Amino acid sequence: MAIRAYTATTALGRGREAQARALRERRGGLRRNDFGEGAIARERLDCWIGRVDGLEASPLPAEFAQWDCRNNRLAWLALRQDGLFDAVLALRERHGATRVAVVLGTSTASIGATEEAYARMTEGDGPAFSQHFPADLARPIVHTPHSLGHFVQYATGLRGPCITVATACSSSAKVFAQAARLIHAGVVDAALVGGVDTLCGSILFGFNALGLVSAQPCRPFDAERDGLSLGEAGGFAILERADLGDDTGDAALRLCGYGESSDAHHMSSPHPEGLGVLAAMRDALARAGIDAGDIGYLNLHGTATPANDAVEARAVDALFPGSVHASSTKGWTGHTLGAAGIVESVFALIALEDGILPGMLNSTRRDDACGAQIRLDNDERAIRYAMNNSFGFGGNNCSLVFGKVA
Repeated sequence: MAIRAYTATTALGRGREAQARALRERRGGLRRNDFGEGAIARERLDCWIGRVDGLEASPLPAEFAQWDCRNNRLAWLALRQDGLFDAVLALRERHGATRVAVVLGTSTASIGATEEAYARMTEGDGPAFSQHFPADLARPIVHTPHSLGHFVQYATGLRGPCITVATACSSSAKVFAQAARLIHAGVVDAALVGGVDTLCGSILFGFNALGLVSAQPCRPFDAERDGLSLGEAGGFAILERADLGDDTGDAALRLCGYGESSDAHHMSSPHPEGLGVLAAMRDALARAGIDAGDIGYLNLHGTATPANDAVEARAVDALFPGSVHASSTKGWTGHTLGAAGIVESVFALIALEDGILPGMLNSTRRDDACGAQIRLDNDERAIRYAMNNSFGFGGNNCSLVFGKVA
């Protein structure tokens, strides 16, 4: 599958160049938690977050008012970077609106707006227990998991299948696999894929309740790592059958393979032997028709929690030679949850186009349990294949292989 365009907006900035520049300069986007109002602010967690600036002051245009919320604002912001929106319109013109799918991933959609609605409930005119959402938040579409997909489909005018993938932190990696199947089956000719997740109380306090949030910037694969930093982000990519090139010729970037698995070992912990992780990586490599040693850069899920990093490191060491450059970029952006798959796929595509192979931020002493693949320092060289791992609660896993046409 050809990748015609791609973009991401994170705590590092807006668009592809902001991401590439921060990776090259080893400049992270994490800051002390300053998120939220009301109860969230009063009980603010002592942690670090990857926050996207400007969303509070940027309501959606009037024609999209029914979808207005923090999550959809970030979607709209991300859509308009790197010429992606214009590329979507050109795609719609080329194939017809019904022949382009929208496949988006999110873990919480616009639940932040729902939190606010409950916090501001007003008394109704009926029985004593009757209460209502405030008028400005009495918009049902905002309070559904499909809010993001519904908004993006309307904003772009695309009318093909519109699918929301909500598999926790693997959500916007799995969209690539879902879109590839739709295209391969002939249901559509192309797809807009991506994902958006924003910070909210459920995310911050929920992960903290699990004992997974660090009080300092996260340190993936560090010997003293003690938890993750949460972030928010949005990103998109256009997938199209490689033989349906436009006037500019075939795109150089490809989705070469994907692998998915579900080990269902535990509600929130990975399989201790990494069986699902290994299955996803092996399937992606097999579908791409390459060997593990052909991967030049491997973007790891690497959340900086003790259990997840240890399992992933063992699986990587069992499959890949020491020559592979592998790292987690969550020290730059924080863990962007349902948006992690698209953001880190963008980092893999940047590695292919620019030769920037990120190391890790904040990590200073690599865990001795890690294999030679795990790198702390950046490297810069031309590569032909890059891979991205995204793993979610419940043991649902996805690995993607991207390539560059010589």
